[in-house]
Amino acid sequence: MRICVFLSAADLDDRYTRPAREFAELLGKGGHTLVWGGSDVGLMKVVADGVEETGGRLCGVSVDFLAAKARPGADEMVIARDLAERKKLLLEKADAVVIMVGGTGTLDEATEILELKKHGHTDKPVVLLNSAGFYDGLKEQFRRMDAEGFLPIPLTDLVFFAEEPVGALAYLEESQGIE
Repeated sequence: MRICVFLSAADLDDRYTRPAREFAELLGKGGHTLVWGGSDVGLMKVVADGVEETGGRLCGVSVDFLAAKARPGADEMVIARDLAERKKLLLEKADAVVIMVGGTGTLDEATEILELKKHGHTDKPVVLLNSAGFYDGLKEQFRRMDAEGFLPIPLTDLVFFAEEPVGALAYLEESQGIE
């Protein structure tokens, strides 16, 4: 499976790097391909290292103004013109999406895939990995949107909330019929 991971390129502490590394190692051991923003810094590097060290493949999609931070030696690296093209390419190259901790860029990517899914333009499974309760507020907001009729499909059809990496990958594999 080709799994797109939206996440931060910042250097973060262990409460975020540990679950990211754990998910990456599970992804690599499962023989999957990481599709990610292509950066070789911060949390993006942690995940790419974990996938590569456990036998997975790396497919990066960087962007022109960040090309200098792109990971050398990835199995595939594409440089997009701008952020809109980058998001489009990331989603085209993936079978599923995992949203890890991140800032405004990660939130932008997350809402893009959820909006596409809400309108039936994709049926790719989406997992929000809620490491250290980072997305508790967003989870509550989504529940309110669902309860108050802002979502045309049930929240459970839109996104799966996982508290641990093993649950995130298990959900993705099950959704794709992988035992």
